[in-house]
Amino acid sequence: MRNGSRRWLLLFCVAAVAGCDRLLPKTEDRTLPDVSAVEQLYVQHGLDAGFRFSGNVVEIEVQQDPDELRRGGSLWARVGPYIYLFTPGTRQVLEQFPGIAGVRVITMAGNEEVARALLVRNALNDITWPRAHNLLGTALEQGTTRPLTMDQLAQFGEEVTEYRYNPRFAPQRQ
Repeated sequence: MRNGSRRWLLLFCVAAVAGCDRLLPKTEDRTLPDVSAVEQLYVQHGLDAGFRFSGNVVEIEVQQDPDELRRGGSLWARVGPYIYLFTPGTRQVLEQFPGIAGVRVITMAGNEEVARALLVRNALNDITWPRAHNLLGTALEQGTTRPLTMDQLAQFGEEVTEYRYNPRFAPQRQ
């Protein structure tokens, strides 16, 4: 190879390396935030709960009113996690912190787990998030007079999450 060709090759390589930041996508910062940053997104929407990380999953532990469980039975046990999971706070957490793989809500009655549901990142999209918000709003507004709205929220939740119910509160459906 002649000297002139080597110079052009060297110049090309230098230009290619210098332009790599434009050619290759930048990687997202997947550092987990402090749990208080996550908690703040929920607190601004009025959620009073316990927050922690389990690996890269946010866990939110919420006390469910025992009167709700007595009056509403298994339907209230099933719908409990979704009332807290399909909130704007969850969407904000998943959008703002790429290192979080999902959000799990665990509902409790005293020291006993009632139900849990895990919403993994990208389980909902720009079409299904509004549906989740609408189902939640309708269930919260009409749930006591139209229990069907609560059941619709629970069914949607069961379609898009990994869930588990304590059989003492919500026996397995056939």
